[in-house]
Amino acid sequence: MIKNIQEEILKLKKEKNAVILAHSYQAKEIVEIADETGDSYALSTAAAKYDCDSFIMCGVHFMAETVKMLSPDKRVFLANSEAGCPMAEQMDPFIISQLKEKEPDRTVVAYINTTAALKTVCDVCVTSATAVKIVDRIKNNKILFIPDCNLGSYVQKQLPDKDIKLLQGGCPVHASVTLQDLKSVKEKHPEALVLVHPECRPEVTDAADYIGSTSGIMKYAMESNHKEFIIGTEISITEHLQYKCPDKEFYNLSKKISADHRLIVRIEGKKDEILYELRKIPGIKYVRADMEREPGVYEYEMEAEEGTDLRREVNKVVQEHGWAILLMKSSELTLEDIFLKITMGEGIEPHLNKLKETDGGKKQ
Repeated sequence: MIKNIQEEILKLKKEKNAVILAHSYQAKEIVEIADETGDSYALSTAAAKYDCDSFIMCGVHFMAETVKMLSPDKRVFLANSEAGCPMAEQMDPFIISQLKEKEPDRTVVAYINTTAALKTVCDVCVTSATAVKIVDRIKNNKILFIPDCNLGSYVQKQLPDKDIKLLQGGCPVHASVTLQDLKSVKEKHPEALVLVHPECRPEVTDAADYIGSTSGIMKYAMESNHKEFIIGTEISITEHLQYKCPDKEFYNLSKKISADHRLIVRIEGKKDEILYELRKIPGIKYVRADMEREPGVYEYEMEAEEGTDLRREVNKVVQEHGWAILLMKSSELTLEDIFLKITMGEGIEPHLNKLKETDGGKKQ
């Protein structure tokens, strides 16, 4: 059961003097056991205040690196070692170094969603919340903004006097949302305010009522007197807001954003009955029952159409029938990942030590 795993993690965390950091987009059961929840930079600055032995980062690789940079004397573990950000890996430090040589008069501004290696060849690092303010304060008018061209375009519009050069890069998930997606959901909910992340396309941000970071979107929605909102960032943020503000209504701008549509689930109950109900989930492609893991507990592998929040649908079915979920595993972070990492597992120190040996990621 989820509660049992949470209790075990909290017990281990105390024994090992560890602190759990969770990005805002993590699932509710992970946020519930986290010591700090927020955006990537907010987590790293909050972590620096703790007197602990180690951190468990419930996020992606560059976030763990950022925590290590601000807390170099602490061990940092990435709960899911495979968790990465496609945007962070898009640009090679050597290529950016070459661009700097060709245009040495430009100040290179890097979005925080970049690797430690890429940050070493940049001049300034910003977040989505601080990008406009920091770029505005840079005395040099000639800027190279990397890697997100959508966030860069947003900064460019706010600061028209700056000469901002952009490269083709960005978040493939937020960039997949179209203006037609926005129009479609707006037609269904005409009174709702549209709140989007600046990683979305320019035509989407231009049509929004508010543009801001993940934490900015949440703060705006919670403090607003308005009752309906269309949320243009990770789907889990919509869920968190609905929990925090039950008197308001929140709708996803697009199901393309971080929907979990592949799962492996262990459920206690009669196999045939469970299979029958799981196969009735809207958008389901297939459900397969694997071997019996323990008496009365089978493992089910399933996939639904992209955009289906399969985690939510499975939980709904299981609760309706009074079954028990013993494991729910996907490409996203799970409580089991945290449990394993807090008991055993390598931190990111070897990776950063290797980075130092190669002179900050530059080719020799």
